[in-house]
Amino acid sequence: MASQLRSRHRHHLKLTSTVARSLSTTPPTTDSTLAHPFQDHISSVESKDQLLKSYTVTPPITPWPQRLSPKRLVSMITCQQNLDLALQIFHHAGDYHPNFRHNHDTYLAIVHKLARARAFHPMETLLTQLRQQQSNNNNNIKCGENIFITVIRNYGVSSRPTHALRTFLRIKDFGLQPSVRSLNTLLNALVQNNQFELVHALFKNCRKKFDIIPNVFTVNILVKALCKKNDVESAIRVLDEMPGMGMIPNVVTYTTVLGGYVSRGDMVGANKVFDEILDRGWVPDATTYTILMDGFCKGGQFMDAVKVMDEMEENGVEPNDVTYGVMIEAYCKEKKSGEALNLLGDMLKKKYVPNSALCCRVIDVLCEEGKVEEAGDLWKKLLKNNCTPDNAISSTLIHWLCKKGKIWEARKLFGEFESGSIPSVLMYNTLIAGMCEGGELQEAGKLWDDMMEKGCVPNAFTYNMLIKGFCKVGNPREGIRILEEMLEKSCSPNKLTYSILIEGLRDSGTEADVTKVLSMATSSGEIDIDAWGASIRKVSGNPDSEGSILEKILPQAAT
Repeated sequence: MASQLRSRHRHHLKLTSTVARSLSTTPPTTDSTLAHPFQDHISSVESKDQLLKSYTVTPPITPWPQRLSPKRLVSMITCQQNLDLALQIFHHAGDYHPNFRHNHDTYLAIVHKLARARAFHPMETLLTQLRQQQSNNNNNIKCGENIFITVIRNYGVSSRPTHALRTFLRIKDFGLQPSVRSLNTLLNALVQNNQFELVHALFKNCRKKFDIIPNVFTVNILVKALCKKNDVESAIRVLDEMPGMGMIPNVVTYTTVLGGYVSRGDMVGANKVFDEILDRGWVPDATTYTILMDGFCKGGQFMDAVKVMDEMEENGVEPNDVTYGVMIEAYCKEKKSGEALNLLGDMLKKKYVPNSALCCRVIDVLCEEGKVEEAGDLWKKLLKNNCTPDNAISSTLIHWLCKKGKIWEARKLFGEFESGSIPSVLMYNTLIAGMCEGGELQEAGKLWDDMMEKGCVPNAFTYNMLIKGFCKVGNPREGIRILEEMLEKSCSPNKLTYSILIEGLRDSGTEADVTKVLSMATSSGEIDIDAWGASIRKVSGNPDSEGSILEKILPQAAT
């Protein structure tokens, strides 16, 4: 991106017919004073403007509009998916389009796009350019605060609180007086990055240093910072001082304090704050109820959480996706799979999209209770509700199907998933492990081939499962061959790899096989003689043979 800015003037230059003719009629010369091929033409041009008119500059996109307004340019930048191209469009308009001048809106559009993409270096270069243009009396751009709010917010979510603060302090350099909006944006960015002391310091000095009068949103952010640093007592003091500041606390203020009590596990304090909300005649929103429910769930007071949800619905407050997530997780923890499944169904009916981890949790609990078919129905229900089950959800269900001996149902599910999505290494591993465990090595081999064809690189777990499968059916030598292939593919075996083989060689291996595997283990530094001693003795049939085998592999073991 930085190189893009440095090369923004390197558009393709096309010579007009005037220049072309001058080139064709200029005789070759050896005079060193005529080093530039366009010198004759340049000397005949009366001004810089006339020189520029001798060239046409290829625009970054075609067709390029003949008439270009700032509003049109904003639309072009906003719609452009390619960030480099968006930047080229911005520069081409300002540098080459006749009579076009950037304004606040065009700068806001490109700065917003760069900030969202975390392209902070070219964004800062543009801000410097904007400041320079403001210094030019002939091209004075009136700047708005929204540009800096965008920059501060994106520095915050990118974990750059120092840059966010620096941007806030630069606002005055652009001829603007920062308002409470930019202050609140900065304070939020600092809270996101755990800069709680700085939030307090800025709040105390905002009138004196920046001539900014805080509002209720500012105070709410301060209360949030105090609660996050577990200083609920100070948060309560701020809440009590709000009327003296000319402000009335709102539901958000009280909900934030309630959350502070919940975070420290003080449900008595949380309940008192909740009761105060009700006493003031306010209707708690879904967030307030959810925070209280979450506190009860984490404190093991599951039935209290259920009562709060019942009360919430009685008061006509609709649960949101977070509410459902909290209660579904709680039902799963209590091993109440039916209730969890019902809530997940309600969630889907209301068009909420449950996250992958939540679905996996419900599937786990259903299958633990032997309800594998219901777990399969849930997978299909997700599909019908346009919540396509991802690799994690599908892998979880495949794992349970294999564990319950339903390996061909698992294979069918894999095929359904594969028809619309690309299976991950995790999903291949899960099904290959199930097939190997069930003795279906031929099918496991087909999955392996399919995996390789799709460019999905096997890992140590994949190899281990195949090796284990062959050892299980009494063919450890095929397991050794897979180990050799594993090494050829630069996939590092681990201790489990060798343990599986050594254990597999106990019943159907030879001393030569053990020696070979031990040699490979020694080379990779994964040897574990203490754990394998019994297996080595059983393979050789001689209690004293362990030492002789080790002498061949590890000369140091004999000393």
